[in-house]
Amino acid sequence: MKLWQKNTGSKIEVERFTIGRDPEFDAILAPFDVLGSMAHAIMLEKIGLLETGDLVLLKKGLKEIYLEIEKGQFKIEEGVEDVHSQVEFLLTQRYGEVGKKLHSGRSRNDQVLVDLKLYYRAAIREIVEATEELFGLLIKLSEKHKHDLMPGYTHTQLAMPSSFGLWFGSFAEGLTEDLDLLQTAYRLSNKNPLGSAAGYGSSFPLDRTLTTNLLGFEDLHHNVINAQNSRGKTEKTIAFAISGLSGTLNKLASDVCIFMNQHFGFLTFPDDLTTGSSIMPHKKNPDVFELIRAKTNQLQGIPNTITLMLTNTTTGYHRDLQLLKEAIFPGIETLLDCIRMSTFMLREIKVKENILADPFFKHAFSVEVVNELVLNGMPFRDAYKKVGLDIEKGDFHPEQNKVAHTHEGSIGNLCTAEIEAKMEKAVNKFDFGKVDKALIQLLSI
Repeated sequence: MKLWQKNTGSKIEVERFTIGRDPEFDAILAPFDVLGSMAHAIMLEKIGLLETGDLVLLKKGLKEIYLEIEKGQFKIEEGVEDVHSQVEFLLTQRYGEVGKKLHSGRSRNDQVLVDLKLYYRAAIREIVEATEELFGLLIKLSEKHKHDLMPGYTHTQLAMPSSFGLWFGSFAEGLTEDLDLLQTAYRLSNKNPLGSAAGYGSSFPLDRTLTTNLLGFEDLHHNVINAQNSRGKTEKTIAFAISGLSGTLNKLASDVCIFMNQHFGFLTFPDDLTTGSSIMPHKKNPDVFELIRAKTNQLQGIPNTITLMLTNTTTGYHRDLQLLKEAIFPGIETLLDCIRMSTFMLREIKVKENILADPFFKHAFSVEVVNELVLNGMPFRDAYKKVGLDIEKGDFHPEQNKVAHTHEGSIGNLCTAEIEAKMEKAVNKFDFGKVDKALIQLLSI
C-alpha cells in the first residue's frame, strides 16, 4: 500500500524500477524523517490543525520510533514504499486516526527534502570532524619534521630544497581551504524547505519560521519553488566540496606512493600496514594509498555526474532527482573512509633523515648558491650564469643540508600557529552548537 494509492496500484515492473535503491538510502534518512515530522506536528498544533491531545500522541509515537531507529529496531516492511510511509503507518497502527493527520500541509516532496537537508547537515559535520582530526595530525607531523629536509620537485624534476615539515603543513593548510567550500555546502543544506509542499506552497496557514527554529536551521528557503529547486543544487554544491577535499587527499596519496618507491625511499610504513606480493618476497606495496588515490579520483567525478543528471530538468520536482542519492550518499561515505584511513596510516609514517646530504641531490641547492652570491653583491643574472656554468663544468660543490629560508610559509618559518588559527576559524563558522541545542530541545518537548 502506498500513501498516494487509491484503488489501483502499479505493476510490479514499474514499482521495482521506480523504487530502485531507495530503500537502502531511506534507512539512513529514517531519524531525520522523524525529526522533521516532530517539528511539523508541533507547527500543525500551533495553527489549529491538530488538537493538543493529538500532538501529545504524535510526539509520543514519534519519539518511540526515533528510539527504535537508534537501537536498530526500525525497518521498512515488505510492501511499504518508503520511510515516510513506514513512519506514518506505524503511527496509524499504534495510535489510530491521529497518524493520518500528520501529513496535512506537506507533500512527500518537501518531506524528503527536509530529510535530505538534515542528513546532509549531519554528514557534513562528520566530514568536518574527521578533517579536523587529520589536520591535527598533519600539524604535529609538520612540527616534528620541520628540520628534516627533502627535495622539492617541479615538472617532476629535482628543483629546490623542501622539508617534511613544509610538505605535511601544505596539506594541513589545504584542508582549511577545503572547509571553506564545505561551509558553502553546509549553509545551503542548513535552509528549511518544509512547508513548500509539492513546490507551490499550501492553502493552510503554515508557520514555516517555527519549523525553521525547531529544527535548528539557519534560515528557510522563502520562495517555495526555490525550495524545491534547491534539490540538486544542494547535492551539486556538496559534490564540489567533496571533490575539493578529495583533490587534497589524492595529491597526498600520490606523493606517498611515489616517495615509498625504492628509487626515492623517503617514506616507509610498518609491514602490517602494507601488502606483499604473491611472487616477489621483497615487496611492500602501498595498497591503502593506491586505493585512496583511486577512490578520490572517483569522488572528483561526482560533480560531473550530478551536473549531467540535472541537465534539462525544468522547474519543479522530477523523479530524476531520486538518483542523486545514488551519487552523493556513497560519495559521502567513501570520502569519510578516505579521510579516516589517511589519518590511520599517517599515525605510523616514518621519514628518512638526511636525504639531502646525498651528493645525488646537490643540484637542488643551485638556487641557494645563486641567492648567496646575490646577497654578497653580484647581480642576479650574473650569479645565475655563474652557477649554471659551474654545473655544466662539473664544478658545482654546494654546502648541502644548509638552507636559510625565513619568510612566512617557508622551510624556516612554517607559520604553524597561523595555519591552526585558520582551521579554528573555519570550524567555528559551522556553528554546530546551535543545531545541537535545537534538536535536544525538540526531542525533549
